Amino acid sequence: MTTFHAVAWVDHQNAQVLQFDAEHVQADRIKAHDHYTRQHGSAVRSEHEFFADVCDAMAGIPEVLVCGPKTGLADFKHYADKHRPETAKRVVGYETLDHVSENQLVAKAREFFLKHDRMAGTPTPS
Repeated sequence: MTTFHAVAWVDHQNAQVLQFDAEHVQADRIKAHDHYTRQHGSAVRSEHEFFADVCDAMAGIPEVLVCGPKTGLADFKHYADKHRPETAKRVVGYETLDHVSENQLVAKAREFFLKHDRMAGTPTPS
């Protein structure tokens, strides 16, 4: 499926990247790594591996809206800005959001991108 927009819901344990067009939604779910060790910085390494997997799931998507709880968003944004600048450039917005259903998340993203595309002068696909 060729899509132009996606929405990602990210916290510290789970993420889902939903690519969508007018009629279809394709979901990619990512879970945090559970191989914590007593080594110094192990939790940070695990978080970085998780965020790297989320960035990999966003590869090739031109515009992504990232949603989730405040701390999860802040940590993901920091990771993407520092370690994955090519992904960070394609994130067009961050929105704090509690747990919602997949349908609610896609509806929120459609509403966001409708406004975003109008502001950018991009024609809305029919």
